[in-house]
Amino acid sequence: MLLHPQFDPVAISLGPLAIRWYGLMYLLAFIQFILLGRYRLKNRPLMSTEQLDDLLFYGVLGVIIGGRLGQVLFYEPGYYFAHPFEIIAIWKGGMSFHGGFLGVLLAMILWAHKARLAIFDVTDFVVPLVPLGLATGRIGNFINGELWGRAADPSLPWAMIFPQSGDMTPRHPSQLYHVGLEGLLLFAILWAFTAKVRPRAAASGVFLIGYGFFRFITEYFREPDHGIFGQSYTVSMGQWLSLPMIVAGVVLLIFAYRRKSL
Repeated sequence: MLLHPQFDPVAISLGPLAIRWYGLMYLLAFIQFILLGRYRLKNRPLMSTEQLDDLLFYGVLGVIIGGRLGQVLFYEPGYYFAHPFEIIAIWKGGMSFHGGFLGVLLAMILWAHKARLAIFDVTDFVVPLVPLGLATGRIGNFINGELWGRAADPSLPWAMIFPQSGDMTPRHPSQLYHVGLEGLLLFAILWAFTAKVRPRAAASGVFLIGYGFFRFITEYFREPDHGIFGQSYTVSMGQWLSLPMIVAGVVLLIFAYRRKSL
């Protein structure tokens, strides 16, 4: 049984300026996006490197605005409506993937229209670049000691006590499960899948299915969300929000391969 290391959430303190680990993880996610994106452009010259930088700018806005609004509306509306000024305090953590996904999707649609590119060409290019960024975000959650898991068998070698939970119950380090499945494994699947030319929208479909499925699994080990009505759910909010992703991914994949055969 392990004890959470209780990292200082502030990575660098320069007088009144505090740089938090959570923010650095987002910065790392954006850096890896650019590096992997430029690598992919060598074999898939869909856009210029300048356009890739511009695409990242749109994506950053989508992640931050959509992710925060998703957290506010999907998970903690009561708290944030009572403390509206906390909505902009993103440096404290609290970002919803599903909200960020919708924000990025809208940003990609706007950018594709601006660049005069087919939206699925853009999303197929982008999706292999996403999972490692998701992994860094979950590492940020782990450093902050937030989003801890459900109670675990104390004999589990990696069961961990999170003092932030308010008790000394051994728990699943569910943030690391997210890193492994939605981050590293999904990245490996998408990188291998896109190594060959696939029908338009196929990679996007695989991403939706893969993320939705892995998120559905990891939610079983995460402390249940209290949701909009302040109650815990057998099927968590994260799982409910993942189901449409899986369905949409299956539809996209069928559409992609049927369209190819026509």
